[in-house]
Amino acid sequence: MSKYYFTSESVTEGHPDKLCDLISDSILDECLKQDENSRVAVETFAAGNTITIAGQITSKAEFNVEEVVRKVIKEIGYDNAEVDMDYRTCKIDINITKQSPDIAMGVDIGGAGDQGIMFGYASDETENYMPYAINMAHKLSKRLAEVRKNGIIPYLRPDGKVQVTVEYEDDKPKRIETILISTEHNADISQENLKKDVIENIINAVVPTDMMDENTKIYVNPTGRFVIGGPLGDTGLTGRKIIVDTYGGYARHGGGAFSGKDASKVDRSAAYMLRYIAKNIVANGYAKKCEIQVSYAIGMKDPLSIYINTFGTGKRPEEELVEMVKSHFDLTPKGMIDYLGLQEPIFTKTTNYGHFGKDDLPWERIIDLH
Repeated sequence: MSKYYFTSESVTEGHPDKLCDLISDSILDECLKQDENSRVAVETFAAGNTITIAGQITSKAEFNVEEVVRKVIKEIGYDNAEVDMDYRTCKIDINITKQSPDIAMGVDIGGAGDQGIMFGYASDETENYMPYAINMAHKLSKRLAEVRKNGIIPYLRPDGKVQVTVEYEDDKPKRIETILISTEHNADISQENLKKDVIENIINAVVPTDMMDENTKIYVNPTGRFVIGGPLGDTGLTGRKIIVDTYGGYARHGGGAFSGKDASKVDRSAAYMLRYIAKNIVANGYAKKCEIQVSYAIGMKDPLSIYINTFGTGKRPEEELVEMVKSHFDLTPKGMIDYLGLQEPIFTKTTNYGHFGKDDLPWERIIDLH
């Protein structure tokens, strides 16, 4: 039997990069609430007690960007500039212009907002058709935020990261080899108490007992201290957690980030559509795992190429699956936007704990492909 180990990571919404992603997606949603045709490409940078917003917006929407930013920082829980950031006192710099007319010229006629390659993936190793390691990492990091916000572990601060290593046997998850949790905390908490609380209230509450054994290694704050966090401890930037956002490294990635971009940017819309297609290929029994790639040219409607790999698990030849995809799905930007409802203000729901595997997102529904 073949055995290997695979590791994926997730981060909490208080991680500096995720703070930036959520700010960018919150601005996008505010635009879409007022104008479904908004064109948005917004980047956020966080360092120390300063937030910088830059990018392009073409929209009829009118709102106070600074108010949106401060509300997001407050909701995440950043209220102390001495250890991470304070929503009340942080400096906010805004540099937003309109979309380039050269780009708009192609997008206005239904073409792709940029060139690029995108991937989608699904596997039958979990109920939500996600790879096991990233799925478990997301559950743990989400729980890490929940116990902080609900006062179960009241001394935690917003910044945190989780890493999970899974042992596979014959391509199936057999057990968890390692769990690593790094979490920001108040200065007066001992490492011993922190580890005890994390194991009891996070790991034991989330991880199935049959996936851990006496050889499973658990590490909590391996440096022994994590008091300075957030943008004070490390700068944050929109789009820097693309592997956390997708499949934890288990599938390939085209390189384009999601957050802060409206759906005319195929980096986002095509990645969502391809997840939808890959998931339905697996859910309909055509394969046990599936990866799909498309490529686009700026201003052109139809993809330049479509590629499918079922890793030897397919019930039908991959070229037949490609033809099935072509006949079932409209992969033009407008077709994907209309099919998945991507002009709705739904994007802040995607920002944290993965853009895939959540039941309430339109690209996660299962249909009959037979």
